[in-house]
Amino acid sequence: MSIKLNKVELKNVKNVGVLVVEKKVDNRTNNPGRPVNKQSARYKRLAKQAHYANVNDKFVSGNAFQVNQSVYKYSAGKDGGLGCIVETIFGAHVCNVDYIGRTKVQGFTFVLGKRVNVQLNLKTLKFVK
Repeated sequence: MSIKLNKVELKNVKNVGVLVVEKKVDNRTNNPGRPVNKQSARYKRLAKQAHYANVNDKFVSGNAFQVNQSVYKYSAGKDGGLGCIVETIFGAHVCNVDYIGRTKVQGFTFVLGKRVNVQLNLKTLKFVK
């Protein structure tokens, strides 16, 4: 399809109402062609945030993770409430979770009548495949 405008012939142009958008062969529309600056602070910050979101999704979805030599997983509560952490081998309850943040999970358990607080750093957790 070719359109002739003021003695200028355009090929591969898609006419969208008043706006004319150039249609590229590889389905890109408005790419300036500059390479991404992977050394910029913004790119690094966005990559770090994407990694934290990925790790948080793995934890909340119940993927198994390893702490020391034991393997645990998060079990969500009913109706979308906070759940608990259970051991994967026996399914034994380990601790209740009372906070899930972007990079931190806080929980508690009772040992000999005393409350013991547990804090997991999602940045350092090793997830089991």
